[in-house]
Amino acid sequence: MIASPASLLEFGGPVVLLLLCISVIALTVILGKIAQFWFVRVGRHTSVRKAVTQWRTGDRAGAAQNLLKDRSLSAALVRSAMDALQALDRQQLALQERDIREERLREEVSARAADRLFGLASWLKALDLVTQVAPLLGLFGTVLGMIETFQSLQESGASADPASLAGGIWVALLTTACGLAVAIPVSVAVTWFETRLEKERATLEILLTGVFTAGPAK
Repeated sequence: MIASPASLLEFGGPVVLLLLCISVIALTVILGKIAQFWFVRVGRHTSVRKAVTQWRTGDRAGAAQNLLKDRSLSAALVRSAMDALQALDRQQLALQERDIREERLREEVSARAADRLFGLASWLKALDLVTQVAPLLGLFGTVLGMIETFQSLQESGASADPASLAGGIWVALLTTACGLAVAIPVSVAVTWFETRLEKERATLEILLTGVFTAGPAK
């Protein structure tokens, strides 16, 4: 029976040590992504939704005021769109010229949003790679362990001890268990991050569309 992490490393060998290093790196990345998502307030849009509603009803000063203290990603993007549209309103442009500039502005804001979301998605591919590689490393360790076990069995010949054979097999399977133990929680974390990003992307599109389709200030 495995009583401690030290004995786990002793039985599992270099493959388990490698999986342990991978798990530490993955945990560090996951904690970093959680902090990043919290800092830009991913998924928190209450004040931004209220501001967009005010913007569409004509209360543009109130809309801007609602976003002053909001440090979320959505607030920053929506506020930049509102400020740029108000600057267009102050220029008293011809309708056709205004439409051209507004379309260009919309593309710029969309590109900025895509860039920020791409930044939030950084390292998720690395975590996804961990979910694929960790079980394979565990299986690789098991194959090596089984080769060693059957090699010992061959050398023992007729005097082979069934208990020793069973012990060698469970030690070999240990690396597969370790690989799955690393991959499963990382897979759950990746799915959670990707789901939050998809929701954030959809919400940003809705909010920015609400700002740009409100029309010029009356």
